[in-house]
Amino acid sequence: MTTFKDHFSTNNAGYAAHRPTYPPALVEYLADSAPDRALALDAGCGTGQLSTLLAERFAQVVATDASAQQIAAATPHARVTYRTAPAERSGLPEASTDLVTVAQAAHWLDLDPFYAEVRRIARPRAVVALITYGVLHVEDAAADEVAQRFYSEVIGPYWPPERRHVEEGYRALPFPFAPLDAPALDIEVAWRLPDLIGYTETWSAVRAAEKAVGRGPIEAFHAELTEAWGDPDSVRRVRWPLSLRVGRVERP
Repeated sequence: MTTFKDHFSTNNAGYAAHRPTYPPALVEYLADSAPDRALALDAGCGTGQLSTLLAERFAQVVATDASAQQIAAATPHARVTYRTAPAERSGLPEASTDLVTVAQAAHWLDLDPFYAEVRRIARPRAVVALITYGVLHVEDAAADEVAQRFYSEVIGPYWPPERRHVEEGYRALPFPFAPLDAPALDIEVAWRLPDLIGYTETWSAVRAAEKAVGRGPIEAFHAELTEAWGDPDSVRRVRWPLSLRVGRVERP
């Protein structure tokens, strides 16, 4: 039985295909900050967007998600072990882990037991990082205006309340670790119109709006965005600012 807030298992293929990936500079920063590069845990991993990147710098990555459907759709990698498990039950040994990441998922977690798990599995001076990206920005002003209005006005009432933590860059979440300075980073992609539409279809608020009022407002957004975009094969730069809460686990 599902006992967690599951907003994504109904569109696993879309999530895997259309969610943006993280910049290499993020992984380099995390790897350089960790005490070693033997083992990383990526909790709430979804379909492995960050997990597979971490595996390029760490000898082993364990990636967990409470959704069996997300794990089933995850991208395979020789150094990534995927497990269906809540974030607070990693199954890892005590004092074994150099880095713990939660990317775009910390606002769904029960943080107290998760942080207890982090302290249990952390090696001395291990690093924990909460990572989130905010609202997208399209380089084309007309397309960006359409996207912003859809996000905030059309489906705004359908975002789960936890979404405010994303918009606040996780600043209001408790974070009981010795803070580390993190670089200013963005996710940037070069997308065609179908890529952006596919991405918006992964939004939890879109699924909630669809259930409440049907596809009408969503299809109207697609039509408006198509008009603003022009040639659907034209490539536009799309950017998301990254927000990082990074700290070092100080074991007693």
